[in-house]
Amino acid sequence: MHVATTSSIIALGLTLAPAAVSATGRLGFALGTKLPYADFRRGDPYCKTTADYEADFDALKGYSTLVRGYAADDCNFAQQVLPAAKNKGFKVILGIWADTDSSYNSGKAAVQTYANQFPDQVYAVTVGSETLYRGNFTGDELMQKINDVNSVIPSSIKVGTADSWNKYADGTADPVIRGAEILLINAFAYWQGQEIGNATATFLDDIQQAMGRVQSIRGSLNGVEIMVGETGWPTAGGTYGSAVPSTPNAQTFWKRSVCGMRAWGVDVFAFEAFDEPWKPVSVGDNGESRDETHWGVFNADRSFKYDVRC
Repeated sequence: MHVATTSSIIALGLTLAPAAVSATGRLGFALGTKLPYADFRRGDPYCKTTADYEADFDALKGYSTLVRGYAADDCNFAQQVLPAAKNKGFKVILGIWADTDSSYNSGKAAVQTYANQFPDQVYAVTVGSETLYRGNFTGDELMQKINDVNSVIPSSIKVGTADSWNKYADGTADPVIRGAEILLINAFAYWQGQEIGNATATFLDDIQQAMGRVQSIRGSLNGVEIMVGETGWPTAGGTYGSAVPSTPNAQTFWKRSVCGMRAWGVDVFAFEAFDEPWKPVSVGDNGESRDETHWGVFNADRSFKYDVRC
């Protein structure tokens, strides 16, 4: 079991200083593209529309005005969400699902079209989502795609990637660390099988290791924007190792980990905004259920599960 030490948590503070700012880090939310209760087998309409995203933003406003997606072309995400963002005062990180040539080219085309139409609403673009973790690309190959996307959108929009903390820490992402303008670091103590009492220490240690590598490669944390791209804790579903899903545990993780990281001045994206009951339940590499239907901070009907104030 991975157990973080007090010294590693202190090291996070040393890594952030003097780059850390006094302001509290912003809160963002990962946002799905599908309607929660659509039955694909019946042929129900299942893609969110601009009106659906406006309703999402109405629920989130007051806590955040920043969301991220994973594939700009999925359910016409960029086309539908950006007008809603403009109407409701939100900014969006668009994603490109880069795993195949087809998904990359389709996502790039959507980003090129809509980032140029809505430059004030696009905060950044991430090329790939944990592609290094899955071994789809080398760091150099991913950086080539980041540069390719950078060439077709306004220069004011940062381009980078989102990947697991350990792919930053172990050197796999070094070419991306050197060249990207924005890095999103994903870290889930839950998927490391940690019990809730050790979850915050594990999460902070994960981020410290990733940011330490960025600092080592670049010489400082200046010149690149770093965010926590995904973290959270499910409120229901199967256990994973010593990690137990429940609403009290989710709120404990939020207060200690999400609020703790934001207190350091680091922006944090919660995975995810709303429950997605349409998602199929899969089996993890330990043979246990991998249920991603109950990770929302809000229920599928956009009602609150727990207090997200820090």
